[in-house]
Amino acid sequence: MKKALVLLAEGFEEVEALTPVDYLRRAGVEVKTAGLAGSIVEGGHGILVRADMELSEFSEAVDCLIVPGGGKGADNLAASPAVVELVRRHFAAGGLVAAICAAPAVVLHEACGILAGRRFTGFPGTETRVSGAEFRKDRVVVDGNLITSRAAGCSGEFAYAIVEALVGKAAAEELADRVLLAR
Repeated sequence: MKKALVLLAEGFEEVEALTPVDYLRRAGVEVKTAGLAGSIVEGGHGILVRADMELSEFSEAVDCLIVPGGGKGADNLAASPAVVELVRRHFAAGGLVAAICAAPAVVLHEACGILAGRRFTGFPGTETRVSGAEFRKDRVVVDGNLITSRAAGCSGEFAYAIVEALVGKAAAEELADRVLLAR
């Protein structure tokens, strides 16, 4: 069974974090959530989420790291040496990294330095913070072991792309049919 980890920090964008959790679990992927500074994490819109664990407790291998956006959430993830080390190590080993909204620019580029030479997308305007990578206005961009997406309104498509990368197109299509995801 494929495994994924969603990183949660105070101020995360709830839709961008929880849509992938839901869709991946529906597709048979084992998904865990890890709170950066505790197991109860408050999203950017005041929704409290109980993470499966604190990031400091995480020790198992996963196939995919998911980095949600939300301005404050992305800033908090980027400021964490543990997150930066985890993302860099996972990406360098060829693991799938999926980031949405502000996270591609703030976490993947500024903090982790892993966007160089890659195609990506992100929240409108954040591309000005990125150099050495090719920005696309597409709602979701897949470039090898990197999946990026624009914003909360793209969360279903973002989750679909992760499902497709982890368990295949047939599973992604079946999921899209079950949840009536437009495509």
